[in-house]
Amino acid sequence: MTKSFSVNIEETSEEMKAQNTSAVRAPLVAHIIFRLDVGGLENGLVNLINRTPPGRYQHAVICLTEYTHFKQRILSDDVPFFALHKREGIDYKMYLDLWKLLRKLRPDIVHTRNLAAMEGLAPALLAGVRCRVHGEHGREMDLNSGEWKYALLRRLFRPLVHKYIPLSRDLETWLRDSIGVPDKKMAQIYNGVSLDTFFPATPARENLPLENFATTDCLVIGTVGRLAAIKDQANLARAFVKLLDVVPDGRKKLRLVIIGDGPLKKEVSEILEKANAADLAWLPGSLDNIPQLMRCFDVFVLPSKSEGISNTILEAMATGLPVVATRVGGNPELVEEGITGELIPAENPVALATALQSYVDNKTKQQKQGRAGRARVEQQFSIENMVNEYLTVYGDLLAAKH
Repeated sequence: MTKSFSVNIEETSEEMKAQNTSAVRAPLVAHIIFRLDVGGLENGLVNLINRTPPGRYQHAVICLTEYTHFKQRILSDDVPFFALHKREGIDYKMYLDLWKLLRKLRPDIVHTRNLAAMEGLAPALLAGVRCRVHGEHGREMDLNSGEWKYALLRRLFRPLVHKYIPLSRDLETWLRDSIGVPDKKMAQIYNGVSLDTFFPATPARENLPLENFATTDCLVIGTVGRLAAIKDQANLARAFVKLLDVVPDGRKKLRLVIIGDGPLKKEVSEILEKANAADLAWLPGSLDNIPQLMRCFDVFVLPSKSEGISNTILEAMATGLPVVATRVGGNPELVEEGITGELIPAENPVALATALQSYVDNKTKQQKQGRAGRARVEQQFSIENMVNEYLTVYGDLLAAKH
């Protein structure tokens, strides 16, 4: 349950007053997002807050709509949460409430994420917040409809942003070429993954929590994510059906696991049922024990039509899995084709089935690419690297403003 807006303001005012009685107050970063729920953007925010060194920065999370039980993943009790319950369309009351809240909190930095939260920049300016950061995690809204309209909105908000943080080179190029953001205003930062949470199964993959589902000889093909059109798990289901037709004894050798929930689940189920393959797949919905379940896969697939930078690809690589992903967004920046996995065209089940077929009865390829993926994550995509880069951006902005 979310608390009422007025109660949150009163409670936080007292908390901030108490903190300000100390000799030195750590700078406060107010993170403005549309909604706090399961997702890659939200997971990155949680990791940043949890891994910030004690005493370095304070954090507050402001949700334009609401927050869910996902807030429990933030380990500190000192992080306040606010839900403004924004109504659809232009909600002038929400703007006023956000301005009032920022005047109470007096953050040193406001950090908005994605287009849905960008409208928080204007109240932040009017509330006197001196450092304003905006992160671009993906372009799902733009690709769904009205790209020109959303590009115009981003150009209108551009003067309010002191620093942009695109999560991939692809997004950085798009911001430069399509939105007109100069290089000096951008700091590209990749997501990071916990190497202690996600690690390879040894000596062999672990067993799924299902009796008599997958033998040691099966190839377990897995994916994790929100079941939505943009993520296109239906394409994976179609590819799996095609794979069953071309692999000898495919119904004995192949298993599919799709973890997540959403509006596409019905279509995915229907595709499998129509091919009499429902008993070869497991669709359990959303689950919390993702690190353990990933260690039950042999190959990870990300069939998206569009991506910013994928947390689940990084998690799969950290788990020591080869990754088959569509060649969209930031995916080619994570997956080294032929080394840590394979890249395929989006919305092409034949190409996906062909890529997956190369892993059937080929433990050598699975293991070699899995080890390469783990090594790449260790070198470039640790959470520690990510947090240090964010805190450097915050520190440089504060120094410049002072």
